[in-house]
Amino acid sequence: MRLFNPVKHIPNTLSLINLLFGCLSIVSSFEGNLPLAGYFILFAAVFDYLDGFAARLLKAYSPLGKELDSLSDLVSFGVAPSVIVFHLLKDALALAPEQGFTTGNVILAIPFLIAAFSALRLAIFNIDTRQTTSFIGLPTPANAIFIVGVVLGLSSPYKDWFEVLTTSPVAIIAMVLVLSTLLVAPIPMFSLKVKRNDMGVGLWKQILLLVVSVIAILIMGLASVAVIIVLYVSLSIVNNMFVRFKKR
Repeated sequence: MRLFNPVKHIPNTLSLINLLFGCLSIVSSFEGNLPLAGYFILFAAVFDYLDGFAARLLKAYSPLGKELDSLSDLVSFGVAPSVIVFHLLKDALALAPEQGFTTGNVILAIPFLIAAFSALRLAIFNIDTRQTTSFIGLPTPANAIFIVGVVLGLSSPYKDWFEVLTTSPVAIIAMVLVLSTLLVAPIPMFSLKVKRNDMGVGLWKQILLLVVSVIAILIMGLASVAVIIVLYVSLSIVNNMFVRFKKR
């Protein structure tokens, strides 16, 4: 008889905590507290990292864990940020509280493209064997963290920068379209995981991202996370160009 091993369920428990924070983020958004909604997404991202770390450490991989991780990520990094952008777009349109999608403002459906493309991104990731040590397309947590950075930036000394993205409906819709495209774009994105054959010169992008991220956080606080995600995408593109140049 196989004995119950609670240790093997630690990764799944962490995934469920990730899901819980995603749900709390959605509730916070609908209650009008977008900064708190952003913090809950950041908490979810921490537990998303921890569930993978725990699974590797404990060698507790399972088909259930893989599916649970994706379902949790869809809520925390797909639906939750979509709801945040929904409220940003509603504010940019200057709609009254009683006005919304069900009163004819169908444009408010656009933010949920992020949820749809996040679902597609996660499904592709689950069946794509090329993404075991790196990514193809922007990872869903990074996409969500960018949106969190925008929201937290609105209550920072740098709010003028972020209002460029949030005060115009056109800018918000453009942001949604760009982020949705990046989620499924065939662009290799490097991982922060260090491989043995990547030691030395191969780590330049991770080191540069880490150094700039620390400096940005010291200067801008958590509002810097949006800038860090932009840097991550930019470094990934530069690295791809560098790799292609070396192959020629």
